[in-house]
Amino acid sequence: MASHRCFCTTKLVLLHFVLLLLLQLSAAARSDGDNDGAPCGFPAIFNFGDSNSDTGGLSALLEAVPPPFGRTYFGMPAGRFSDGRLTIDFMAQSLGIRYLSAYLDSVGSNFTQGANFATAAASIRPANGSISVSGISPISLDVQTSEFEQFINRSQFVYNNIGGIYREILPKAEYFSRALYTFDIGQNDLTMGYFANMSTEQVEAYIPDLMERFTAAVQRVYRLGGRYFWVHNTAPLGCLPYAVVLRPDIAAPKDEAGCSVAYNAAARSFNVRLRETVARLRAALPDAAVTYVDVYSAKYRLVSQAKKLVRCWLAGFGDPLLVCCGYGGGEYNFDRDIRCGGRAEVNGTSVLVGKSCEDPSRSVSWDGVHFTEAANKFVFDQIVGGELSDPPVPLSQACHPGTGR
Repeated sequence: MASHRCFCTTKLVLLHFVLLLLLQLSAAARSDGDNDGAPCGFPAIFNFGDSNSDTGGLSALLEAVPPPFGRTYFGMPAGRFSDGRLTIDFMAQSLGIRYLSAYLDSVGSNFTQGANFATAAASIRPANGSISVSGISPISLDVQTSEFEQFINRSQFVYNNIGGIYREILPKAEYFSRALYTFDIGQNDLTMGYFANMSTEQVEAYIPDLMERFTAAVQRVYRLGGRYFWVHNTAPLGCLPYAVVLRPDIAAPKDEAGCSVAYNAAARSFNVRLRETVARLRAALPDAAVTYVDVYSAKYRLVSQAKKLVRCWLAGFGDPLLVCCGYGGGEYNFDRDIRCGGRAEVNGTSVLVGKSCEDPSRSVSWDGVHFTEAANKFVFDQIVGGELSDPPVPLSQACHPGTGR
């Protein structure tokens, strides 16, 4: 586990090591006489979410993500809204699972070890209007779970009745009950309210409805055989340049990290309710293991401490709110009309103006909305060991039900 702790502050290296040792000893104590401390050996991951975990869904559905997305790891756009890998990619890699193919991608996909139903701009509740009007994907969480049900039925019919090459690209039937089911969604539900000129009070007023819909989605997956759930809370919205720029009235005042106090308060309200919802699901689904993961703390830690961080003895991050791939300069290098990969007419020729910075590994914000691969790796390193989870179990042991807090 210590090998995952490449990101750290110089003053906290020893402390992190001690905490890891204590967690390992605690896990060993809990497993004394039983198998609770054993790795789960998840054969597959099925993911539901938005752009934070989309590995090609929206690109397959609408318009492909353009260059310079994907430049760092894949060397080309790979359907991900980053310069490289996402947190879900690092999670899969750590479990020995291939990177997840998007369910909506019909070309070259391999679903032997799971599928990704996430699409960028997705929300928990359905959008009111088309994506061109609302900015929200039609593939909301209820649609994603419907897709999952169809995937089970169709994949098993084809696997059993057609066979051949399909047995090499589709999951075995027993994988569905042994897989890890991951959720990372909710950010767009909050921002859609703000971008519709709602106040923080109005946004917070519909959070209970979001929780009811989220509960229904998890229960549906449970009825379909899912038993092991890993649920990410939502990010500190006030630390995302696009949100700050689009609603400057909401963005002020800001905290010491330069993040919007109001935006982050709404995100924390959502997370409080989500944690309560996960606790109720844990009680209502006694055969399930449901883990709540505090991604908010991991991301805020990165933003607030970015300039102090060293990574494997390399240089740390720069300004965490300065967009790497953007246009316009200024405080954030973010233009709402010309995003990363955006082009403009110059003397009658289409020219790329939404360009990447020279070294994305020094940046936290990739395009003003999403993190760089380096930042995603930092988040993964913070959550993989279970220190930010409730119950505090490592990712590899998320099949073991805990008492929770």
